[in-house]
Amino acid sequence: MANLILVRHTESQWNKKGIWTGLANIPLSKKGRKEAKDVANLLKNMKLDIAYTSVLSRATETLGVIKNVLHLDSILIVENKALNERDYGELTGKNKWEIKKLYGEQKFLNVRRGWNYPIPNGETLKDVYQRVVSYYKREILPKLKMGKNVIIVAHGNSLRALVKYLENISDADISLLEIATGEIYIYKLDKKANIASKQIKICKPNFPNETKSQTPPLEQLH
Repeated sequence: MANLILVRHTESQWNKKGIWTGLANIPLSKKGRKEAKDVANLLKNMKLDIAYTSVLSRATETLGVIKNVLHLDSILIVENKALNERDYGELTGKNKWEIKKLYGEQKFLNVRRGWNYPIPNGETLKDVYQRVVSYYKREILPKLKMGKNVIIVAHGNSLRALVKYLENISDADISLLEIATGEIYIYKLDKKANIASKQIKICKPNFPNETKSQTPPLEQLH
């Protein structure tokens, strides 16, 4: 069986301030660098063969810390913009909570979590899904079918898009999914790369070793 491990980057300097980051290349905060070490420690017993990440520094930094802590000197690292965060267009650089006051609760939720809700000069989650899933099928899935253990370090929305595909989440229900910074999804796959089980590890100060195991209904999964 192969393992597919999804990691959302740890806290960036703009996450800390509640600012929409999108494609802005913002580094990790001090807390984020510490969190990345904690993430690595939660993965210390797992064999990793190939690492994929976006081209944005908060993701590449998180992966770099994981690589150093786990001494993965020879691991193949592939960076690709297909795994980048959602382009937030005109909202990039703006404070989320100020926008919430301006938009109201429902419009804010639509913009932040909706499936196909437009942002001026930006992307919808549907747009992100199309580029992420296409890249996954073309580049990552064949490695999993070869039995390689793959880690993907990316962003809240690029990972939400991929999880939507993997777990066949509906367009309506995807608005309920949030992946926290530093959160880890571990999928065990069979020889055909179908999901056999899922585990979530949450790396937070008050819950440093919190783990949730889950075997999803197989008919709902690819």
